[in-house]
Amino acid sequence: MDVANVNPSNNVVDILSAPRLSRYESQKRRDWNTFCQYIRNYHPLMSLLQCSSIHVLEFLRYLDQFGKTKVHNLNCPFFGMLNPPAPCACPLRQAWGSLDALIGRLRAAYEEHGGNLEMNPFGARSIKLFLRDVRNFQSKSRGISYDKKRKKSKRNQKNIMAMKEVDHQIHDDKNVGANIVIE
Repeated sequence: MDVANVNPSNNVVDILSAPRLSRYESQKRRDWNTFCQYIRNYHPLMSLLQCSSIHVLEFLRYLDQFGKTKVHNLNCPFFGMLNPPAPCACPLRQAWGSLDALIGRLRAAYEEHGGNLEMNPFGARSIKLFLRDVRNFQSKSRGISYDKKRKKSKRNQKNIMAMKEVDHQIHDDKNVGANIVIE
């Protein structure tokens, strides 16, 4: 299917006969339709093939108004507090994790709808930088650190497996005489 000719209002018969979608596929379709609707409303003369990372950034900023995550401003007395003691007037915004997941789904949907992998506006460097800035600011604002999870080395995994095996053997040895009844 061509990106420029996407029509989100499908035929009712097609919808009824289509197989049930997974939660991820349903979210991806809903997100794609929302983005297409945004482009139609705010840039009516533009096709999706002309869409750039600038339009994606506009869309993400537009979505911020519907967020549910309290993000404290720099001048807020509760800036950096995980659990502030009182309410404040700071805005509710989209959480970084939600935006990151949304971009991932839209990247996949763009390619599924015939978009060029190299020209995908959802995978542009500016989008990655924007998401990184949002993550960093929100972590400072809310007093939460988003540290990268380090992959365990194979050697470390082997040591962990060996320790679990020893633990199971010790546990099994303790229970060997537990079932013996002395008369």
